[in-house]
Amino acid sequence: MPSAVVTGASSGIGASFARKLAARGFDVVLVARREDRLRALARDLTDQYGVKAEAEAADLTDPAALERIALRVHGAPDLGVLVNNAGFGTNGYFFETGVEGQRQMQLLHVVATTVLTHAAVSNFVARGLAGTGVINVSSVAAFGSSPLNVSYCATKAWVNRFTEGLALELAGRGSPVTVQALCPGFVLSEFHDVLGVDRSKIPSWLWMTPDFVVDASLRGFDRGELLVVPGWRYKILAAVMRAVPGSWQRRVSARTVRRYRQSKSG
Repeated sequence: MPSAVVTGASSGIGASFARKLAARGFDVVLVARREDRLRALARDLTDQYGVKAEAEAADLTDPAALERIALRVHGAPDLGVLVNNAGFGTNGYFFETGVEGQRQMQLLHVVATTVLTHAAVSNFVARGLAGTGVINVSSVAAFGSSPLNVSYCATKAWVNRFTEGLALELAGRGSPVTVQALCPGFVLSEFHDVLGVDRSKIPSWLWMTPDFVVDASLRGFDRGELLVVPGWRYKILAAVMRAVPGSWQRRVSARTVRRYRQSKSG
């Protein structure tokens, strides 16, 4: 039976990936910081789908924990899928928010994604099996820059370019290994709750469920799609963001900053 490793598996998109992959018959290794949630999810997956589900509590910004998970990924003889989903956002001016939070984001979005992807892809290439691969959870924010979310947009843009470059290398080698950058928009999960985002200020039609996002990702993975943007509205938005000149984007962003300052002062 193939296995899958899912990071950030304790809630939201990560938990949905775990359930969807278990339903496909994958044994799953669940990685996140909250061990109690991981163990509860592991029990549910085993009871419901009859798969082996393990909880691996780990803070992937810690070098020792990251190395431990990477060694497991690299050495798994039956690994089929790695989902790099762990991540978080910050809200506020880059120069006013704590720098440690920015550093932690770089460690999680960039360093952990690099290390775990390297471990997984070297495993897959050595075995040469079709149907194996890595899903890196990015964001539509990767297609532009946004004030108050500087590091988030930058790290997600890096995820996209990293995944694209890796896909070129694999294609050049004739490898059957698939890599995907998944770019969702607003998702009904704890992500925005942690940020303190007021959902009522965002139109309801922009919100998607984790299951909707993951279903789109796995369909794309089956077809070998490199960039997956769930939902037709976000497909249009991503296309516009990629086509609009940077000078226009900067004007819109400047207005966003002014409105933010006015709301704070009011």
